[in-house]
Amino acid sequence: MTEKSLADIQREVDAYISQFKEGYFSPLALMARMSEEVGELAREVNHFYGEKPKKADEADNSVEMELGDILFILSCFANSLGIDLTEAHNKVMNKFNTRDADRWTRKNAEQ
Repeated sequence: MTEKSLADIQREVDAYISQFKEGYFSPLALMARMSEEVGELAREVNHFYGEKPKKADEADNSVEMELGDILFILSCFANSLGIDLTEAHNKVMNKFNTRDADRWTRKNAEQ
């Protein structure tokens, strides 16, 4: 499978959403959808890694699919607000690499 950048993903999601008259949901609706998807991810993680096994009649979802759903909704959210996720990621990584530079023990520091 061909690798996609965040920009590629955002364009692909936009092309999909743009074919419908309804377009993107409002930011509030997207936040609700995001919360719903994070809850579904939590449920899958609890089933797979926690103490709560799935019931026999529960859907066969996966952590991978739930993360994919979150990425889709995140892309919708960013697109609807005109946010470039690559730029947002770069800003966050800069924050972590400066503000949190000495917060964690680096592997190479133990040598």
